[in-house]
Amino acid sequence: MRLAVLALSFLILSACNSEPKGMVVDQAEVRLPAVKGRPGAAYFSLHGGAVDERLMSVSSPLAVRAEMHDMVMAGNVMKMDAIEGGLAVRASDTVAFASGGKHVMLFDISPKVSPGDKLPLTLTFASGTVLSTEAPVVAAGGE
Repeated sequence: MRLAVLALSFLILSACNSEPKGMVVDQAEVRLPAVKGRPGAAYFSLHGGAVDERLMSVSSPLAVRAEMHDMVMAGNVMKMDAIEGGLAVRASDTVAFASGGKHVMLFDISPKVSPGDKLPLTLTFASGTVLSTEAPVVAAGGE
């Protein structure tokens, strides 16, 4: 009986994994601001899992605030818009957060963060799923 209860407990805990199969965040990087007091930026690739999702927020314990933005053309002018209401991530698709496109602005990054460090990022989805990664930190204009 104990063995059956133990096995059932293991199965239930295994099912509680908050990371669905296949959904992955990789190629993460945080670029520090060129001017002290300005926001830094986080970039990464997000690979969808088995089902459609909606990325609602990205955060870091080492930044006071984070906002998802997208660079878009408005006529002949490049404009930055906040991503409101989350971002659709289709099953098996890849969404790139990269310079000149979608990115996360990180406001008031801790002054203790330096190039070469790793900055934790937490991605939260509408379903309650949470993905975490550590992004290498680079200086503004650095490789």
